Amino acid sequence: MPKGDRDDSGHYAILFDAEGDDRRLGLDDLAGLQPDESQLIWVDLASPDAGVIDRVWEAFDLPERSRKAIAEGATEPALGKNGEVFWVRVAALAVSSKEDDAKSRDDARTRPKGLVVAIIAGKRFVLTIHDAPVEYLDQQRNREDVDAHVGALSAESFTAALLHWHLSTYFAAVADFELDIERMEVGILSGRQRDCLPQLRQLRKGASRLRRMLAPHRVVFDGMSRPDFRPTEGEDADRHFEKLDIHFERAMDVVENARELVIGSFELFSSQTALQTNKSMGILTFATVVLGLLAMIAGMLGMNFKASFFDTETSGFLIAAGSMVVLGIVALVVGRLKRWF
Repeated sequence: MPKGDRDDSGHYAILFDAEGDDRRLGLDDLAGLQPDESQLIWVDLASPDAGVIDRVWEAFDLPERSRKAIAEGATEPALGKNGEVFWVRVAALAVSSKEDDAKSRDDARTRPKGLVVAIIAGKRFVLTIHDAPVEYLDQQRNREDVDAHVGALSAESFTAALLHWHLSTYFAAVADFELDIERMEVGILSGRQRDCLPQLRQLRKGASRLRRMLAPHRVVFDGMSRPDFRPTEGEDADRHFEKLDIHFERAMDVVENARELVIGSFELFSSQTALQTNKSMGILTFATVVLGLLAMIAGMLGMNFKASFFDTETSGFLIAAGSMVVLGIVALVVGRLKRWF
């Protein structure tokens, strides 16, 4: 079976061995398996049925309290522990694939969706459960260059690594978000994008959605970084969880900055709109002055008094009309040279 493929029941299990070759496991292999300090078991379940979950729970002798991690309808990030077993529930970002059309990819960026991922860790094993494909887990499963020393990691360290990849999806989402902002701002500055309010509204909703998805994770990362969370696991676990909390704070800063970028884009759009309005008003003012001057001349020629000029008949009319046309052309040339419009 190819390295990253799941079996018919939708599960993937691997035994990382720091002193030998990693090997795939079946559900039947999990029962009674006792990994040593150089080995680590990772089981990834995608949309498992109740029977598969029961078999895994029995194989790892998991406490019933840990089922809170996969409670039906539970979507909020959460953290819990029971003896040597602890569990984490996080909301991963749904990433559009290359096969999706442009509209689907745009919707994924402006209206990000969350996927619930549960991570349950105990003595030398890590269990991940989710109902839909999760990109960073799929990438880890399909890696051909997995370091053989993964087996030497503790369950806490491997869980920290998974959560680091989890946070990286938010960084990637903000990077795509910033690219959309940049493209829109280039369009605004070039004058090609006259009405970007609908796009700004969607981007603003997307930024707020990202923040609402990431902010509740604070209870997870703050809790894991507390000294009393895993006091018996040594300094390595504490160091990894503390770095994980710092990584989360950086992700929060980046997501907060995404909202500020939308506000900045709106201000840029407002400024460009004001400049366009001022330009239009300048053109209208100039046209009003020129036409008013020509109207004044026409009004003077239409005064009810007898002058020799009016005896010229057709030739006088042509001279008056030609003079007004020349005056208008001169005004346009002068205005253009002076950059009044």
